[in-house]
Amino acid sequence: MQSSEKDTELEDSELVSMIVARNDTHLFAVLYDRYAEAVYGKCLSFSKSSEEAQDLTHDIFIKLFLKLRTFRGESKFSTWLYSFTYNFCLNYVTRDQKKKKEKFTPLVHEDYSIEDTVSDEDIYKMKAEKLMLSLEKIDPDDRLILLMKYQDDFSILDIQRGLKIGESAAKMRLKRAKKRLIMVYNNI
Repeated sequence: MQSSEKDTELEDSELVSMIVARNDTHLFAVLYDRYAEAVYGKCLSFSKSSEEAQDLTHDIFIKLFLKLRTFRGESKFSTWLYSFTYNFCLNYVTRDQKKKKEKFTPLVHEDYSIEDTVSDEDIYKMKAEKLMLSLEKIDPDDRLILLMKYQDDFSILDIQRGLKIGESAAKMRLKRAKKRLIMVYNNI
């Protein structure tokens, strides 16, 4: 059974409900068409090549079809999907790093005070090439939250829902990630 033009007009939550109820791959294709480009973009930011990003995108949509019933509608589907994508890519990067046994020197834990606050403007002023290199060198969890905030323009509420953490935890993780990024950036 092919998806109809009417199916393409459904809201995401209705579409997801129908896919789950019917286990309908044709309706899933509608969801794929809506989000494949955005998911690919996220995968590309975590991978080293377009081929690797395409493979990751493919793997994400396979896993998404299997896990779609876990979507509860507590946030917008797009927010849930981006979180799903980030977590998948983060796990991939972490596994890849362990496989390659790359040596990562963690930054020494520091106490962050109010004077250590990094403004959003400091992040926006960074040079693109040096910033990308810096993002590759920081911990994947830090990269995740920074990309959510600055690449995808997620609000604190979107971040906390996507990562399933509290508001203060989201703010603190973002603050620490910005601080670490600036430290790495300044040492390149």
